[in-house]
Amino acid sequence: MTKSWLALPGAPGGGYWIKAGANLNGADLSGVDLRGADLSRAHLRGANLVGANLLGANLSGADLEGADLEGANLEDADLSGANLTESILEGAIANEDTIWPEGFDPDVAGVYEIGPEANLSGANLSGANLSGANLSGANLTEANLTGANLAGAWLCANLTGANLAGANLADADLSGANLTEADLRGANLADADLTEANLDKADLSDADLTMAGLEGANLRGANLSGATADGTTIWPDGFDPKAAGVIFD
Repeated sequence: MTKSWLALPGAPGGGYWIKAGANLNGADLSGVDLRGADLSRAHLRGANLVGANLLGANLSGADLEGADLEGANLEDADLSGANLTESILEGAIANEDTIWPEGFDPDVAGVYEIGPEANLSGANLSGANLSGANLSGANLTEANLTGANLAGAWLCANLTGANLAGANLADADLSGANLTEADLRGANLADADLTEANLDKADLSDADLTMAGLEGANLRGANLSGATADGTTIWPDGFDPKAAGVIFD
């Protein structure tokens, strides 16, 4: 049987065994990376899985009664036969390949289905783990993504007015994205691809733009005061980052 030890501060014995049928009742697994984990038939009653990354995890037959999965990433996860009685799934994310228990309605539970062309206009995804997600073509107009983890995500999407303050967008593909009037204060955009992105009137104050590529981006009216960059950051032709208040490492 495949199993692995997950060391967590404050956990009984310093951590938990992650394996099929594991007893994780009441475990605090908030924000933990459990991608691809075999949690089939696991006991997860009352477990805290807020913001956990369960991408591709096997949760078939798991007992998740009363578990808190708010903001968790359930893309490609298998929850067939799982017990989701009184579980909290508000703001959790899934995709068309997520397998649900028979008769379970993720929309009623407040789950957001992401993927190309998804309509997430006005959605509250604050703190959600969307690392590596494909949101190309999605409508995220005025969505709240405060503090969300979007590292490595593909976000060629409509993000007009979206709240991305403090979001982790490191290495994200935002090429061609519409970020008009988006709130990117303090966002981590290190090594992000913003080629041809529309950042008209976007707030990038205190954002990390080290190694970011902004070739051809529209920065008209954008607020870059206190944003940080380095010699590898690529700017649109003719743009003067220092005059815009950018700080160089």
